[in-house]
Amino acid sequence: MSNGNVARALVATLSLSAVGLTGIVAWEGYTNEAIRPVKGDVPTYGFGSTVKADGAPVSMGDRITPPAALALAARDIAIKEGALKTCMGDVPLSQNEYDAIVSLAYNVGPAAVCKSSLPGKFRAGDNKAGCKTILDFKKVQGRDCSLPENKRFCGGVWTRRQAEYRLCVSEDREQRTEDSSS
Repeated sequence: MSNGNVARALVATLSLSAVGLTGIVAWEGYTNEAIRPVKGDVPTYGFGSTVKADGAPVSMGDRITPPAALALAARDIAIKEGALKTCMGDVPLSQNEYDAIVSLAYNVGPAAVCKSSLPGKFRAGDNKAGCKTILDFKKVQGRDCSLPENKRFCGGVWTRRQAEYRLCVSEDREQRTEDSSS
């Protein structure tokens, strides 16, 4: 895991990396027609977008092309990043920590992340505990997705949380490369 020498930058100066974007679109998957990811959920399309380019909610039957879906995902990510930057405050994060938190917020919404204990843990300098808080976001419609009996219903959520946690606590690739060459 981390050796404590991970390069960090203030949240205000960070933006989602290409690796982070790739991770989000891979986790979300692409659908060209609106679906309900889980019974009772709001409709989504593209890469998990719930709001169309014009600001209207996605409705069942709506369709989108891959280029439009990527543009919409980029817009959605920028909005969620803005909300996260406000609630996280002026804390230093590694790129991997930031990417993991943005992925979480893309999936559960920035309001849920901001209302959790995650921002406070990072503001207190306890980045490891902040990362561990990602694992608390394991429920969908009241079901604990980490339990084997809920695997078919929402096991992918738990798999995603574990991956986001591992990303959050891992050293940035660039930092590992610099460390190994010194």
